[in-house]
Amino acid sequence: MFGVVFPDHSFPLDATAFAQVAPNSWALDLSTLSLAATPRSAVVFLLPAAAAALPPGKAVAVYFQPAANRPFAFLGALGPGRPSASLPLPEAGDDPERPLGPAKLGVAVEDAAALPPPPDGQRAERVALRVGENLFNFMQSFCGADGGKLVVPTDILDRWFRKFQERAKKDPSYLKTFDF
Repeated sequence: MFGVVFPDHSFPLDATAFAQVAPNSWALDLSTLSLAATPRSAVVFLLPAAAAALPPGKAVAVYFQPAANRPFAFLGALGPGRPSASLPLPEAGDDPERPLGPAKLGVAVEDAAALPPPPDGQRAERVALRVGENLFNFMQSFCGADGGKLVVPTDILDRWFRKFQERAKKDPSYLKTFDF
């Protein structure tokens, strides 16, 4: 149904590496892996058949617990529209109490509407990617080819930004379309 890859570590893990802790919840105890240190990020993905079979209104929520005496933190959610994500993993923090126990990655199938918003850092990254995609598509409509290179007018950024600003002024909800 899902899998995870820890960058800087050379092995992908599928759902069989996770222990089922509830009917729709799984947890991966990172101490069971041969890792030199707790990973700083994880790439979590849905297998194509799982993304297509996910019931309407449901999402696969991803959580991380940096130590057994720390709470699980919501990292983000996956679904048919977002079948994979690279998620930074929070550290145990500056709590005066020493972290005890292994870190865990949790995955659960939950109601998409009930999930909390993703952490702001991820939201900003997603918005930036969508704005960049908008700029790229705009530039493509004006580009030509010259010996295998794409050539765009020198004022293309100014033209795109003016159009972007005008559209945002006309339709205040336009900027919300860049958040997902």
